[in-house]
Amino acid sequence: MSERKVLNKYYPPDFDPSKIPKLKLPKDRQYVVRLMAPFNMRCKTCGEYIYKGKKFNARKETVQNELYMGLPIFRFYIKCTRCLAEITFKTDPENTDYSMEHGATRNFQAEKLIEEEEKRIQQEREEEELNNPMKVLENRTRDSKMEMEVMENLQELKELNQRQAQVDFEGMIDKYRELERREKEKEKEEDERETKEMLDRVLVKRLRDSDSESEEESSSSSNMQPPSSSTDKPTDILTTDKPSEAQGASVGGVKRAKVESWEKSVGKLGGGGALGSLVVRKKPAAAVNKPSSAAATAAVPSQKDSNALTAGSTNASKPVTTQNGSSSLSLLGMYSDSDSNDSE
Repeated sequence: MSERKVLNKYYPPDFDPSKIPKLKLPKDRQYVVRLMAPFNMRCKTCGEYIYKGKKFNARKETVQNELYMGLPIFRFYIKCTRCLAEITFKTDPENTDYSMEHGATRNFQAEKLIEEEEKRIQQEREEEELNNPMKVLENRTRDSKMEMEVMENLQELKELNQRQAQVDFEGMIDKYRELERREKEKEKEEDERETKEMLDRVLVKRLRDSDSESEEESSSSSNMQPPSSSTDKPTDILTTDKPSEAQGASVGGVKRAKVESWEKSVGKLGGGGALGSLVVRKKPAAAVNKPSSAAATAAVPSQKDSNALTAGSTNASKPVTTQNGSSSLSLLGMYSDSDSNDSE
């Protein structure tokens, strides 16, 4: 496989390099190059500032009849970024810099001029001292005299400042140390106060949490307690005087029609508890011998007993007593046959 980048070329035996036509180009031809402004400059046409490092597409050419120690000098053409005026500058290999030619002025040129002037004076002095030893002595004497004058002027300025401003450096240092100590104490107090406030907040939070927990426990315990019943004992319901609605509703309409004939005179029997009063105890002979009085008393009941018997089912369970003190229900046992006769 042949090489991609061939280094050795094939030259035929009859190759003559003098027969190759040479390309004739003008010596002042120009090339387009990309460069940056070498220094700060200001356009003379519009006053636009062009700062160092600004990039341009410049045209480059070789300056004719100008060489420095065999080195060519190049000229560059750029255009102003605002008014498109042409600006040119050249290379300066002597000072390793660039020199402004026309179209703009170089900024900060005064400092460079001063440096160049100092260099020129120093160079002239060295040339004079090289061939004239008396000049060397004069220059040394003048330098020493100037140095002494500078020292005297400096001492006078120091004395003037001391007279105008009496500064106690030790006092300033003490004040600074005292101020620094106070600042440290203040910072320490602030840190302690902040720490105390944080601890107080944590303590209050814990107390609130504990209070809320206790309230939750109390509420949960109260919810767990069974509701108090209306009766203290389970057997109290059996001793109530009032009959239930179910017992009152169990009385049929037929039975109510049967007892309706004598209910007006005697009253109606209430709950099942009143049945116990129907049992008649065996009475002594004295009570049996007087049936006429008992019958008369039972036949004509008093107005008070009739009202008591015609009351609601709530008072039916209580036995009705006559004026003589005997129970009217107990006397009904003698007339048990009357109920059977009515039913027939």
